[in-house]
Amino acid sequence: MVVSQMLAKPTNGSMQPEIGAVIFDMDGLMLDTEPLYKLAWQTAAEELGYPIDDRFYATLVGRPTEDCEQELVGQCSPGFPLDRFRVRWRNIWKAEVAEHGIQQKPGLPEFLAFLDEQRLPVAVATSSETEYTTFSLRHAGLDGYFRVIVTSNEVARGKPAPDIYLEAARRLEVVPSACVAFEDSEAGILAATRAGMRALLIPDWTRPSEAAVRAAFRVLDSLSEAHSLVEQLVVGRGSKHSAG
Repeated sequence: MVVSQMLAKPTNGSMQPEIGAVIFDMDGLMLDTEPLYKLAWQTAAEELGYPIDDRFYATLVGRPTEDCEQELVGQCSPGFPLDRFRVRWRNIWKAEVAEHGIQQKPGLPEFLAFLDEQRLPVAVATSSETEYTTFSLRHAGLDGYFRVIVTSNEVARGKPAPDIYLEAARRLEVVPSACVAFEDSEAGILAATRAGMRALLIPDWTRPSEAAVRAAFRVLDSLSEAHSLVEQLVVGRGSKHSAG
């Protein structure tokens, strides 16, 4: 990929605004938590007699927990023991984190350090609930790093609605069109795009759908590639700040 091509994608014929902020999804984008959630959900469901396959689970990625639970009940049966499932998958998930920890995605520390050097504000916009967001960031060594964190229980509608991203931009005091958002899921990329942001897709463990690719401003291979791309976009801004 030629990094400078990012500037060439047409919108309304005008130049894109300068980058004012960077907003990150959390699970599957910054943190390698998706395999842990997948294991917890599939194990808990199977123990209760309602096995769910990989194809169905893939439809849940990036969406709020409440929406996922509704989909699960619809997929299994109206008699699905949701209360027991909630307790069991949470216990499995926390046990896995306690044993294995949570790994940051390759390239994340360097990218965050670069954004800090450039004085670019950053935020998290995640479909996880506040409790799990705090828990995950702490176990990944990112506790206290982000000044702005918006979780699914803080907005009226979860991804793919734009609410989470619009709220993140509001708290950052940056117009959505000046925000660059990084996502790994279809629900997330649609949410960021609908918020009017330049949404960059870095697929995690599932192949992106055509809808996700069409919605994305660009599809990238890794956070390391994202780092290189954003560095090119803010080179002038970075030099200006460094001179001060």
